[in-house]
Amino acid sequence: MRISLIIFYILTVSFSFAQDLEVGLFRHKKIKQIDFAYLEGSYMIEADTATFGAVLPNEFVSVRFLKDSMVNLKKGVRTLGTFRTVRLIPTGEDHAMRLRPRQPILKERKYRDGFTIFAGESSLTIVNNVSFKHYLGGVIESEGGGGKHLEYYKAQAVISRTYALKHITRHAHEGFELCDQVHCQAYHNMLRFTDEITTAVNETRGIYMVDTVIHELVDGYFHANCGGQTSPSDYVWREDIPYLRSFKDTFCIHTRQATWTKKIPKSEWRNFIVDNYFYPISDSAHNYKLYNFDQPDRKAFFISPHLGIPLRDIRYKFKLKSTYFSVKPEGNFVLLEGRGFGHGVGLCQEGAMNMAKSGLDYKQILKFYFDGIVFEHYFELLYFNQPTPGLFDF
Repeated sequence: MRISLIIFYILTVSFSFAQDLEVGLFRHKKIKQIDFAYLEGSYMIEADTATFGAVLPNEFVSVRFLKDSMVNLKKGVRTLGTFRTVRLIPTGEDHAMRLRPRQPILKERKYRDGFTIFAGESSLTIVNNVSFKHYLGGVIESEGGGGKHLEYYKAQAVISRTYALKHITRHAHEGFELCDQVHCQAYHNMLRFTDEITTAVNETRGIYMVDTVIHELVDGYFHANCGGQTSPSDYVWREDIPYLRSFKDTFCIHTRQATWTKKIPKSEWRNFIVDNYFYPISDSAHNYKLYNFDQPDRKAFFISPHLGIPLRDIRYKFKLKSTYFSVKPEGNFVLLEGRGFGHGVGLCQEGAMNMAKSGLDYKQILKFYFDGIVFEHYFELLYFNQPTPGLFDF
């Protein structure tokens, strides 16, 4: 049963270990015009059924959004025409381009492999047709930064690979598979600075995590710092996932993002809670609790569940680093003393980094944060699940 479900997942992701992923770029902005400039290796320009030669050193192409699902294509200052779809196809492996949004003007990014550009509803849709290894390299450096231990990078490679496969159809209705934002996984540049990440991706090639209870790909959630205790999944997304439980994590408690504080005016704090949740402010006991809240262990609700005030709502309203905080009055303010950075579910990145420094390998790290999982290997499954040949099959 478990093997057949895993094979089903492999089929639904179209053998993405070997083929390109389609990743939507700059999804946080509505891009009306963008330039693609030479960086490494040449690219062929293709627009609908026409071809226009290669992008060579010191050259660039520009794509501009038009109405009626059309785009305008230029090479340098020369207009090539109006088309529905533009493709930039690398002529070899490991080629890369500079992407420079011009309307609006945004910071340049660099990506490897190919690109497809077409008109969305009100702006350009820019898709990176990227190999899995190049995608993972960019994600790991965007999410984890440089200068970390190899075993941490391996853990991040496996978790990011698993997460991508689990959610690979998330943006299918928009013309691509994943996006570059954190709800898919941050992918803000190609891998540029950290050779160890390439090693980690290669040495864990094809490995992903499977849950042993419901026999599915694991939801590979991760966050910067859990503050010393991870969060159950249902505290954040109202979904109880068996392998994402709350437990103490001492590996991250002395890191830079382990603690934080924030002051909020009492009136602003009071008005939000009273006006939105009908908080019983006239009750003297509740009036005291409004400004005095202790959270020694992670909770889902402010003060008490029966009041119906989710801590995640308070976090979003006041832009807090986490829901793991306590409250006390300080003059005309409330002082929030918090722990951790992020939603707290799944792998704690700073904890995992310290575990790697302490000598634990990537499988030990992942099994610490995900309860009851096993590691599967894509290529092994393909081999061992081939039909048994008959006596005269060649």
